[in-house]
Amino acid sequence: MRVISGEARGRSLKAVKGNRTRPTTDKVKESIFNIIGPYFDGGMVLDLYSGSGGLGIEALSRGMEFAVFIDRSKQAFDVIQENVRLCRYEPKSEIYRNDVSRAIFLLAKREMQFNLIFMDPPYADQQIKKDIQALIKGQLFKDDSLIVIEHDTSISLPDSFEGHLNLWKRNDYHGKTAVSIYVFESGKEKLSE
Repeated sequence: MRVISGEARGRSLKAVKGNRTRPTTDKVKESIFNIIGPYFDGGMVLDLYSGSGGLGIEALSRGMEFAVFIDRSKQAFDVIQENVRLCRYEPKSEIYRNDVSRAIFLLAKREMQFNLIFMDPPYADQQIKKDIQALIKGQLFKDDSLIVIEHDTSISLPDSFEGHLNLWKRNDYHGKTAVSIYVFESGKEKLSE
């Protein structure tokens, strides 16, 4: 596992040991960033179910200004801290060991909003719809924010959540991995293909 592009390109990242955390493969990660835009000019990223923190770190390397990492596992929390330190992103990061539902509530209380949200829940523990509803209720999206959800190919997500979070693209990859990308729109023109 490594940082693919940007200022930390080529930096190796530690993985969480065991089979409870499934890291996003480099191939899928590269595909995600090719779709959402290879580089960013600032903005904030939220990495839910962070695991090793690879997606949030990749976004920082490609130009995001700040990242918030959430994972409830102590082992994952320790690995994220180590990877953030290895990439020298401590000043640009907050890392929390917390349940995602509770973390969303706390971020909403702080009135935080994000340009990009990654959600990579364990395939065996799908809470995608519940988490998305909480993100919308907590007003954690900015206009044109993207949410990238990695999930099992057997999971069928709706085309829209509450009329404002609309499916932009879905790609299926070899094996059991699918990625659905939604854009948050509060009345602006829809993102074109």
